[in-house]
Amino acid sequence: MIAHLIEAVSGWIIQVISALGYFGVMLMMAIESACIPLPSEIIMPFAGALTVAEVAANHSVVPLNLWVVGLAGAIGCNVGSIFAYFAGAWLGRPFLERTRWVRFFVTPHELERVDRWFAQRGPLVVFAARLLPVVRTFIALPAGIARMNQLRFHLYTFVGSLPWCLALAYAGQKTGENIEVLRPYFHRFDFLIGLVIIAGGIWFLRSRIRALRPET
Repeated sequence: MIAHLIEAVSGWIIQVISALGYFGVMLMMAIESACIPLPSEIIMPFAGALTVAEVAANHSVVPLNLWVVGLAGAIGCNVGSIFAYFAGAWLGRPFLERTRWVRFFVTPHELERVDRWFAQRGPLVVFAARLLPVVRTFIALPAGIARMNQLRFHLYTFVGSLPWCLALAYAGQKTGENIEVLRPYFHRFDFLIGLVIIAGGIWFLRSRIRALRPET
């Protein structure tokens, strides 16, 4: 099921990039950085594959340039992060502390820890997060909640996103015409991904229940 969903998403991504070129790359990466889980691990390799003349010809497009693809992806990360950052800044600590049901997901202790992280080492947190799968999609939200300096936030978002985008695009370029060989691996990880999701959900619920349980 997960594999089929990934295949459907990857098909849509390649259509958008084929039609819009560099702007399509930027748009897809902006969506991902706006806390919408559209995986860059699919976006950038497919964009990188379109830098190969044979692959581009199959999609009736002009071959893309690898460096411009990476740059477009990094710019897209910054653009999408604007929305996520201000969503966090506008909601902010008052909303998270005053809304009871939100406390089940984010405890006051965790909010204090987020503030402390960004106050002490915000640039390092943002830079490192942009190099990590999944985490990179949502890092702008806590940065906004902590009201990290916007100039620093966007600088380190770009600096961290550029090598990530270039590396994935380069992998796609090297795969080239054989990009389809990656599809069978989606099926192999079906069970593993499902298991990780279930285990993560159980751990999260147990930690929240323990945090809300009154001390005796």
